[in-house]
Amino acid sequence: QVQLVESGGGLVQTGDSLTLSCAASGRTFSTPVIAWFRQAPGKEREFVAAINWSGRVTYPDSMKGRFTISRDNVKNTVYLQMSSLKPEDTAVYYCAGRSAYILTDWSKDYNYWGQGTQVTVSS
Repeated sequence: QVQLVESGGGLVQTGDSLTLSCAASGRTFSTPVIAWFRQAPGKEREFVAAINWSGRVTYPDSMKGRFTISRDNVKNTVYLQMSSLKPEDTAVYYCAGRSAYILTDWSKDYNYWGQGTQVTVSS
């Protein structure tokens, strides 16, 4: 089993930056791919970014430029750096782990999920 715990969310203002963390514990070698998703009230879960064990990353076009995913394999932690935040970035941000090496943006490909961390961007 793998446990994922997000942290770093909070209330920020438009234009601010924020870094989220996802700490993994347990059988972390079974989750070579870690991703971030987000879900705003009344909306579907949205893919934000993913990274594999070797550091290869993928983002949807809508997230490129303002969001950066990275990982520290020694600390078993994945980070999501967010900049120039907008009110529409307000959502619960989840990290998810996948038991395969291929990067994917489909939430059903991920086996493990954290509890989420709330990010609120005020205008």
